[in-house]
Order: sequence, then C-alpha cells, then structure tokens
Amino acid sequence: MSSTPLDPIKEEPVRDQALDAALRPTIWDEYEGQGHVKANVKVVLDAAKKRGDMPEHLLFYGPPGVGKTTLAHLVALTLEAPIRSTSGVAIERAGDLAAILTNLEPGSILFIDEIHQLGSKVEELLYPALESGTLDIVLGKGPSARTVELPLPRFTLVGATTRVSHISGPLRSRFGGGVYQLDFYSDEDLRSIIKRSLRVLNLSASDAVVEKIASRSRATPRVANALLKRVRDYAEVHEKDITPEVCDLACQMFGIDELGLTKDDKRYLETLATGFKGGPAGIRALASALHEDPDTLENVYEPYLLRLGYIERSPRGRMLTDKGEAYLANAS
Repeated sequence: MSSTPLDPIKEEPVRDQALDAALRPTIWDEYEGQGHVKANVKVVLDAAKKRGDMPEHLLFYGPPGVGKTTLAHLVALTLEAPIRSTSGVAIERAGDLAAILTNLEPGSILFIDEIHQLGSKVEELLYPALESGTLDIVLGKGPSARTVELPLPRFTLVGATTRVSHISGPLRSRFGGGVYQLDFYSDEDLRSIIKRSLRVLNLSASDAVVEKIASRSRATPRVANALLKRVRDYAEVHEKDITPEVCDLACQMFGIDELGLTKDDKRYLETLATGFKGGPAGIRALASALHEDPDTLENVYEPYLLRLGYIERSPRGRMLTDKGEAYLANAS
C-alpha cells in the first residue's frame, strides 16, 4: 500500500483539501449511475453544440452527495465553457446577483447550489435574466423611477437543490423541461466509484474491502469517498494494508455499522422509539428532543432511514416501522 496518495497525472502528492476535486469525474464515462439523467442531459448539450447555441437552463435535485455538483462541472466541460459557482445562501441581495451576472464571460455556466435558498427579491431579478438575457435596473425613486434593460452575456444557469419543493413555482417554470431528479445509488455503481477512487488515490484493496465500503456508504458517492479516505487514514496511522479486517476496525472506531448507520442515526431511532413511543412525532418536536435543526433531520438523517424502511413520514408526523424496531432490538 502506498502511504502517500498520488495524482495519476502529475505524479505528485495530492493535497488533502483537493481530494474531493481529484475524485470528481471529468468525463461522462467516469460518471457512474443516474443513467436516465445522463442520457437526457447529453442530448440537450449535444443539440446545443450543433446549433452553436447555449443549452437550456438546468435544475438538478436530489439527496446530498448524489452528484449534482459533478453534473454541473461535466456540463461545463462538455461545452468547454467557464463555470462560475456560488450558492443560494451566499447571494443575499439583488445587487450580489447583479454583480455576478454582469461579470460572467460570454458562454459561461452559472452554477447555483442550494438554489432554493434564494430570496424573493433575488429571484425577481433572475427571471428576466433567464428568459430574455437582460438585467432590469431601476433608476431613480418614486414616480420618476424608470427601468432600464441591461443586456447580459449569454449564459446557462445550472441550479442544484436538496429541497425542490421549496423552489417557487415561477422560478421552477424558468427551467422548462430541464428539471432532473437524481436518486440514491445501487451497490454496483458504488463499487465502481470506489474502485475508481482507489486508482486516483494510488491505493490497492481487495473486492471484499470495496464491498464493505459500498455497503456502508448510505447509497451515496460522497459518503463512499469520505469513508474510503477515513479507512485509508486509519490504515496509514496503524501502518497496515487496507484489508477487510482493517476496514471493519476503522468503521468501528468511527461509529459506522454494517448498514452505514452512525450513532446519530441510532439516537434518532431510539428517541422516536422511547421518547415518542414509536410516533407519530412532529418534526419540530423530534428536532427539539434531539437538539438538532429540523432541516438537518429532513436532509441528513431521514432520507437514508426512509430508504431503509426504518421510519415513515405521515401527515401526523414521523413513525418508527417494524423494520426500525427490529434494527434497534438487534443493535442493543
């Protein structure tokens, strides 16, 4: 096992803070999973390139870590276009958005992560930019105020969100048919992703190790790569090869069980089981009992617990299922 991860192209140590970028696919063939979304987006991009035009605006939504940001970068790479990345929470005022739009290079991709967090005033400024490629600027105040249309460079907006239901109807309509849902990954796709990451990090591990990491990855590529890096760290610190036994020891130390559930996941289930007698429990009451933010429960904990069938969401609140009860009984 190599103790220092190497960039396969430059053959020099990869800085840890750049690992996520190094592990991100740079060609479509390296992007595993999401086959339906990939096929549709590639048609849109290929058609736009043949016309010599910019593609329609695109919106990707799904759980955290399933490849929305990677898709945005692949769109830019396919079009050989510069990409400007920001987030909805970072654009606090309409002036912030105006500064971004007016400084775009022609033919750019503007990527806004968590686009549902844009404020209403910012959204209103974005509408004409998406529809007609202009920025409406109000000059003056009161009865003498007038609106001037400022032409913008051609660009394509790529939005990403974990909460598509929080995007306003007018904003979502601006994406037309370019709205795509990304879902959790199969174990087969995760195994392919982990094997590619092993090559990028210049590491070697058996199929048994790959299987163990895939099964604990919460059906999410980001989690798979993060867990692989933590197992690598554990092996390096203890001067061991990455074996199935080392993988188990590392996961045990990090508090990750065979299904990828953490101590926080178990605390969620136990609180629902004991504090609320299995439910139903309102999301705010449950969040208060766990000392967490309701958004954290909805976006971090619940998607995977729902996928496993351990909890249910009902109009009355969250409920623990029979499968969830059985898991707790076996875990205790």
